[in-house]
Amino acid sequence: MSVSTTKPSLLGVEDAKALGIEQMTMLFRDHLNPGQLHFMKLLGFNKIKVETAEGMYYTDQNGRKILDFFGGFGSLALGHNHPRVLEARKRFQDEKRHEIAIAFMSQYAAALAKNLAEISPGSLDMVFLGSSGSEAMEAAVKVAERAAGPGRHKVVYAENSFHGKTKGVLSLTDSPLYRGQFRLVENTIRVPFGDIDSIRNAFEADPQIGVIVLETVQGGGGIVGAEPAFWQELRRLCDKHGVLWVADEVQCGVGRTGRFYAFEHAGVVPDVTALAKSLGAGKTAMGAMIARRDVYMKAYGKPGTALIHGPATFGGIGEACITAIEGLNVLYDEELIDNSAEQGAYLLSELQRLQGKYPKIIKDVRGQGLMVGLEFQDFSQTLPAVLRPVVSVLDEKLKGSLSGFVGALLLRDYDVLVAFTEYNRNVIRLEPPLICRKEHIDTFVSALDSLLGRGVIAIVRDFVASQVK
Repeated sequence: MSVSTTKPSLLGVEDAKALGIEQMTMLFRDHLNPGQLHFMKLLGFNKIKVETAEGMYYTDQNGRKILDFFGGFGSLALGHNHPRVLEARKRFQDEKRHEIAIAFMSQYAAALAKNLAEISPGSLDMVFLGSSGSEAMEAAVKVAERAAGPGRHKVVYAENSFHGKTKGVLSLTDSPLYRGQFRLVENTIRVPFGDIDSIRNAFEADPQIGVIVLETVQGGGGIVGAEPAFWQELRRLCDKHGVLWVADEVQCGVGRTGRFYAFEHAGVVPDVTALAKSLGAGKTAMGAMIARRDVYMKAYGKPGTALIHGPATFGGIGEACITAIEGLNVLYDEELIDNSAEQGAYLLSELQRLQGKYPKIIKDVRGQGLMVGLEFQDFSQTLPAVLRPVVSVLDEKLKGSLSGFVGALLLRDYDVLVAFTEYNRNVIRLEPPLICRKEHIDTFVSALDSLLGRGVIAIVRDFVASQVK
C-alpha cells in the first residue's frame, strides 16, 4: 500500500526574501528567540531588514546604508561579499565540485590545511577543520588534554573568558549566564587574566595541571589584552612545568590586531591555537585548530587513536574550504593585515582625542589593530557632581545602559552599527572589517563626537523618546 506524503506549508526562498518587518518579528518571536527580540526592540535593531551588504555597509529595506563597525564580532575581515570570494564560490558551484569528502581525501581541505601551516609560526602545522569557534576550541582543548596525558588532566582558564557555548569549552567560559545550571566538567582551575604570578603559583602548587587555555585578547571581556612580557613569561613557565598552552584566536586572529595571530606581537608561539570567524571570509562557517606536530601525534598519531577526534561530517566541506583559501589569499594580496595595523592606530588616536574631550563620559580606550574597546564611565560619573552620590548606588544595575543608549542612537541617527561585550557592559566593541579606511573611521568618530556632544542627559532623553515612538 503506497502512502502519499503531503508537503507542509513551507516558505520558499523568494518568500523568505519578501518577508516584511512585521512578519519577521512574528516568526522570530514564535520560532527563534522571543527573549532576544526584547533586547533588539530596546536598541531599535528590530526595525532593520537588511536587504544587501557590500564592503563596509549594510543596506536596509529603505535603501539606507549602515556603516558596519560591528563586523560580526570579528567575522568580516574582508568586509561583506568580497568579489573575489563570490567569484571563487560561484566557480566552484558552476563546476559542480564535490562538497562532503569523508570517504575520500579532499584536495580543498588538504590545501587549506597547508595554507594554515604555512601562515602559522613555529611548528604549528597539524590542522583540524570544523564549522565554528566552539568546535575549533573543543578540538584544541581535547588534543592538548590527550597530549598532556591522564596524570596531567587539569586545565587552567581565565576570569572573564569566553571560549564557546558547547559543554566542553563552556566549562572554560567564565560566565554564570552562559553556564546556567548545566553540569560542566570539573577538572578546571580559574585564574585572573594577565596575572602571571597567579599562573606561576597554580603551576607550582598542582602538578596535575597539563593545559592552560587563554584568549590572546579577551573579546567578551571588553577587549582586554596583556603585555608582551606576560606572554613571554607564560611561554617560559609552560616549558618549565610541561604545561601545554592553548591560544584562543577565534576572534582576534586572521589579521585583526595587525598581525595574523595576536600572539605574534609578543614573539612567542603556543602549543595549540584555534581560528574561526573571519577564517570563513564572511561567506561561510569555518573553524580550525592548529597544533604542533609533536602534540598532535602524541594525541592522535597512531592508527588506533587517529579517529578519536577525527573529521566531522561538515569539517572540511569543499565550498567552505575554497572560501577560506580565497579569503586568506585576499588577506595578503590586499595587504589587509598591514591596513588593520595602520587604521587601528588611527582609530585609537581619534578615540583618545574624544576621551580627552569627554573625560566624564569616556573612561578608557584600548585595543590593537581593528579590535578596539571604548569603555564608558559608570553612569553616576557622567552626571553633575550633585547627582553622583544619589545615582552611584545604582551604578551596577545601570551598567551597560549608556553604551546601549549610544549604540542605539548611533544606528538610529547616524547609520552606524557597533557591538557590545558580555562581561563589562560599559564597553562598546569596535571590530570593523579590515578593509576599513580613514574616511570610514572619520565618519564613525564624527558621529560619536556629535552624539556625545549632546551630553548624557540629552542622550538619555533621546533614547527614551525613541522607545515611545
